[in-house]
Amino acid sequence: MIRAYSNTDKPRIIELLKQNTPDYFDVSETSDLITYLDHAVEDYFVYESDSEIIGAGGLNYFPSEKSARMSWDIIAPKYHGQGIGKQLVQYRLKHLSTKTNIEHIMVRTTQMAYRFYEKMGFELERIEKDFWAAGFDLYQMKMNNKT
Repeated sequence: MIRAYSNTDKPRIIELLKQNTPDYFDVSETSDLITYLDHAVEDYFVYESDSEIIGAGGLNYFPSEKSARMSWDIIAPKYHGQGIGKQLVQYRLKHLSTKTNIEHIMVRTTQMAYRFYEKMGFELERIEKDFWAAGFDLYQMKMNNKT
């Protein structure tokens, strides 16, 4: 089940991030996630299975650019490769397809995850070395919104 994020989900989301550190996130990103959850959530969704949150992912909007950006996609490591991330991306793409003011969808990820987004239809725009932290490069990707 995918549902809207609630503040009571915060400890579990932080736990998921820590489970994915250092393989997919740098330890320094924990404080960034906390700031995001406290101050920058616009649309954020959690994936539950048997009443346990096993994944999450959000959307942020940039009206002046007619774009939205996927943010803070995190899946419990034992569920990697089982389609949870794909379902979360598809859920958000469907959500965005109803928003005629959004022309482009962005994702900023790393060299560890960009192939996943490539399979979902995102195209690589640029790479910036050590953007997130040492060894964690920015892979900025984009697709058109299918409204």
